[in-house]
Amino acid sequence: MGAFIELRAADGHAFPAYVAQPPVLPKGGVVVVQEIFGVNAHIRAVADSYAAEGYLAVAPSTFHRVKSGVDLGYTQEDMGAGFALKGAVEALPAPGVLQDIQAAITHAAQGGKVGIVGYCWGGLLTWRSACLLSGLSAAAPYYGGGVTTPEEIARKPRVPVMAHFGDQDHWIPMDTVAAFRAAHPEVETHVYAANHGFNCNERASWDAAAAALARQRTLAFFAQHLGSGA
Repeated sequence: MGAFIELRAADGHAFPAYVAQPPVLPKGGVVVVQEIFGVNAHIRAVADSYAAEGYLAVAPSTFHRVKSGVDLGYTQEDMGAGFALKGAVEALPAPGVLQDIQAAITHAAQGGKVGIVGYCWGGLLTWRSACLLSGLSAAAPYYGGGVTTPEEIARKPRVPVMAHFGDQDHWIPMDTVAAFRAAHPEVETHVYAANHGFNCNERASWDAAAAALARQRTLAFFAQHLGSGA
């Protein structure tokens, strides 16, 4: 359904983004932010699924500033490679990869109002985008590693946020989710009986029921805040 195009950030950096067009006139745009495994088959499928719901979906390559063409699976070796790449991107001088997400938001705005959804590290970048970037109308981070640290909790979102967590996620302890929820009563926070990565059907931690419910809630949230794109 989609294809890669080249986008350009404000600092001139050119990078690929997977863009999926809806079958009808877009009712909004959705930026899909990758996990630590690149814009792989799963993330492309997520973008395609949002396009099928009527959104112009854009999945930027958030690794491209440190390595091009990253498309990993979900083995332990892949996870190690992904963590190393994430560390390299996080070490970039600010605003770093947020510039690329901003360019993706601008492109998605061709479809109308823009929401952003991200998974794993992409969940963290989604939260930061909601707090720091312009042009968004809603944000839905999924199990964003680091979102519940004091540094990230201190941020203030500029747009409505719906956050999804799993109560069996050993990367994100429940006491830190409770702290996030207490600090941000304005955020619609949902906790599922599931593990980290529960949305990804290519991971052992996939939970079909949690993934379906979270998606239903996110689609309703986007419908509320993105509307018809007007």
